[in-house]
Amino acid sequence: MKPNSIVYTSNTGFTRQYAMLLGEKTGLPVYSLEEAGQRLAPGNTIVYLGWLMAGKVQGYAKASARYHVAAVCGVCMGATGSQIEDVRKTNAIGSELPVFTLQGGFDMAKLRGVYKLMMKVMAKTVGKKLAEKKVRTPEEDEMLELMVHGGSRVREEYLTEIVDWYHKAQ
Repeated sequence: MKPNSIVYTSNTGFTRQYAMLLGEKTGLPVYSLEEAGQRLAPGNTIVYLGWLMAGKVQGYAKASARYHVAAVCGVCMGATGSQIEDVRKTNAIGSELPVFTLQGGFDMAKLRGVYKLMMKVMAKTVGKKLAEKKVRTPEEDEMLELMVHGGSRVREEYLTEIVDWYHKAQ
């Protein structure tokens, strides 16, 4: 069934940016998960976007309990198209549901509370290990750059696969 809305959960704004871009590309209305609770009836068919933390798509469990999720997009620091099997496993998403990942970005200044503390620790430990590696892959260089300097990697072209899926969806 073709989705009739886009619903998202965002922490630092990168997932929201992707949701809005996807809305422009598909013509679908876009709601935060909180807004959707007030504006969409249970059972609506949606595309759900959430930020990833340790492979878990934030807000997905709540969204899937209320709506029919036609596709899931996890926004992460990793490369677009990476971590899909980990996302499926961590969120118990079967092979029948399309899963996409999109590289978002990192902004320590926008993080709050426990998330800020966790990312400070991760940036120090993982960042240090990456910096000490003599030979890094381009993906590792990108991750190190994000951890050290932050920034947005939101790109319209990263949505190509999900937009193509949407246009083919019945």
